[in-house]
Amino acid sequence: MVQKFILDLSPRKAAITVGIAFITSVLIVTLVDDFLLPNFVVPGDKEALAKDIEANGRLFGFAVAGYLAVLILDAIIGLALYVVLKPANKKLASMTAVFRLLYAFVLVLGLIALVLKSIDVYGYATIKIVGYVFFALHILILGYSVFKSGYIPKSLGVLLILASFTYMVFFIDIHIPEFLKPVIMLIMAIAELALSIWLIVKRNSLPEKIKY
Repeated sequence: MVQKFILDLSPRKAAITVGIAFITSVLIVTLVDDFLLPNFVVPGDKEALAKDIEANGRLFGFAVAGYLAVLILDAIIGLALYVVLKPANKKLASMTAVFRLLYAFVLVLGLIALVLKSIDVYGYATIKIVGYVFFALHILILGYSVFKSGYIPKSLGVLLILASFTYMVFFIDIHIPEFLKPVIMLIMAIAELALSIWLIVKRNSLPEKIKY
């Protein structure tokens, strides 16, 4: 099924797939993180979490379904990016896809464990950090791949590479000056969005043949 998905996609179709999937995932994540999951954040207390889930089962179900949808979209983005970047460098394209898929896989495992109440919110947060490490590596390799592609603006590659380091800064909890935090958040917010918009608008300029 995955192989068929890749074979059926041209770089131009893959480009619009990446753009639409990313924008859709951002909207879903905003809804889940800001409006649904805060109702179940009970750090270190699995019993309270279980009671909240029992009392608000439908709401929790929507949150879980939303996250699963986002992770499916992330997997689709990873595979579509492989198609977009393969004409420039197949190895880098493969690495870009693999790290995005690993990120999605780890978060799916964490989400399942949370649903089964085998971990609390702290445990889920720890699993998410592991997933986000894979995500930061994905963004780093994606940025380098974009920079070296020759058909996507190098500025987008530089922006993505910078974004990967901003994620790492947050992971290892480096103390940074307050005035830098808005800049870092802005880079994190616009890097993938800028690439997604460019791919939608300029998809017809992408090459169709692989360079060997």
